[in-house]
Amino acid sequence: MKHPPERSLSRGQALVLGAAALPMVAFGGLGAVGTYSNITSVFHRSATALGVVAAGEGATLVLALVLVGLTMLGQSSPAAVRVGLWTLPAVASLTGAAVAKTVTEAVVFAVTPMAMCVSAEGMGLLARRIVVYRTGTDAEAQRRNAAVMQKLAYHRARAANHPDEKARNKSELESWKLAEKVGAGDALLGAHLVDVQRERMTAGADAALAGMFALPVTAPVTGVTATPAPRAVEGADGEGVTPVTEGDTQVTAVLETVPPEPVTPVTPPAEPPVTLEEIAAVAGVPAPVAGEPLTDAQLVVVLRHLRYSDDPPLSYRQAVAAFREGGFVGGEQRVRRAWGSLMSHEESEA
Repeated sequence: MKHPPERSLSRGQALVLGAAALPMVAFGGLGAVGTYSNITSVFHRSATALGVVAAGEGATLVLALVLVGLTMLGQSSPAAVRVGLWTLPAVASLTGAAVAKTVTEAVVFAVTPMAMCVSAEGMGLLARRIVVYRTGTDAEAQRRNAAVMQKLAYHRARAANHPDEKARNKSELESWKLAEKVGAGDALLGAHLVDVQRERMTAGADAALAGMFALPVTAPVTGVTATPAPRAVEGADGEGVTPVTEGDTQVTAVLETVPPEPVTPVTPPAEPPVTLEEIAAVAGVPAPVAGEPLTDAQLVVVLRHLRYSDDPPLSYRQAVAAFREGGFVGGEQRVRRAWGSLMSHEESEA
């Protein structure tokens, strides 16, 4: 799958993102100051307070910097880093609640360290979105999808080949649960799926318009049956007799209308079907081979052969289906362009 070209942040975007990151850092620092003040009010020792801040907000800050650095390098973060961003502030919150003397102080001491946790997660998410915008690669989404696909492959193999029937049934159910998670949160996958559907809708609309505006084709005249005219028959008497003089001899002829003899329609011999190789030879291109890449001219030759392989000629959808069934290789956009060229050639001939 091709990734979009790398984009750079504009000056305005950089300023806005920088302005959004500053409050995160500031509020994280304020949370550390608040925790230091809370612990100092209880133990009256700055060293103890600094130790609690270092174990909670300080360690969280370190993990946040690791998360941002790995994200900016286009790499996914280990599970320990992601878990630690929430575990360490939670430990600091529990510590503050445990040393508090009143319920009110316990609530305040427990909430204060969470400012660093939110700031770290916010900076990590912002860095991730910047990387996705610039490079088109989402390392976290790729990591999740890779893990899901690995589990899905294992359970599909287990459901098909495991000797225990209960294990097969369990893996079958698990496979369907994992299938629901494939591609979840992957913005690039969604964008590519939208592009595929847009191409299909464009192809359908193009085929519909080609069918609406195509010129009618008049069927050729296959043959004319002549009705025989009345003929003259010689008679012996004078009734209904017309004398005809031929030289010195008078011949008496009786005119009567003879019914037309039944004429058996003559069926012209069926012409042998034109082969793909013959069409390619007329077009002056090498004969297309299924399974090998085709040029644009060869695509037109294959579509012409498939379109007129039946009576009436195949539509775009039918021709594309026959194209795929025949094993020919060609992208949908190239096939659509070749079909448009074929239709334009037919209209010009008409």
